[in-house]
Amino acid sequence: MKRKPIIAVIMDENTSTGGNLYETSKSYFTALARSGALPFGIPYLPQIVDPVVEEFDGFLSVGGRIKFPEHWYVEGDQSQYAPSERLSVELALMEGFLARNKPVLGICNGMQMLGCLHGCRMVSDVCSSRPGAINHDQGGGLLHEVIVQAGTKMADIFSAETFSVNTYHREAIVELSADVIATAHGADGVVEAIEVPSRSFAMGLQWHPELLDADTHPGARIFDAFVEFASLR
Repeated sequence: MKRKPIIAVIMDENTSTGGNLYETSKSYFTALARSGALPFGIPYLPQIVDPVVEEFDGFLSVGGRIKFPEHWYVEGDQSQYAPSERLSVELALMEGFLARNKPVLGICNGMQMLGCLHGCRMVSDVCSSRPGAINHDQGGGLLHEVIVQAGTKMADIFSAETFSVNTYHREAIVELSADVIATAHGADGVVEAIEVPSRSFAMGLQWHPELLDADTHPGARIFDAFVEFASLR
């Protein structure tokens, strides 16, 4: 019997209320398990980075609100969030998985990290920085349309040109590097998904697919594709 792929899931924390607790949605773990993986939560312990990178088959960078380096932002902008021990451990994990060409999936905060590690730049408040942008920081009560870029790996995964997604983010990538492709945009032009073509699977989404209906929603198919690539390791 073939072994199920094991996926490292970086934990999030309660940065808004002291940063003394790990707080990560169960939905990430449920979505990965449904797709056939064995997910494990990873704490902020630098000494476990190397063993995790070596032994695990894929890395999931979850949503969160933590202080990113100032040089990741456009000139004159900077993070409005609190510092977190998560940053250094997560950077080491993501860089390690990418260096070994093991699959990496970034959701919300994780997409921004993946993009900025490859030269993209972001803003701390897309609604005030981009004329005409909708308020993307409204939680699950607001859905907005995304348009998928044809000819990308992600387009093959979604098998849909447009669909509606949830929106929970204030920050957003606004400048792409030559190493990153935008694979979906909102109707307001905001980058909603990216991929790194030089890697077998390095993709990021601004929406939260773990909260979408896995049986019917195209935007949730990313987990099946992620786990499938991880099973090839």
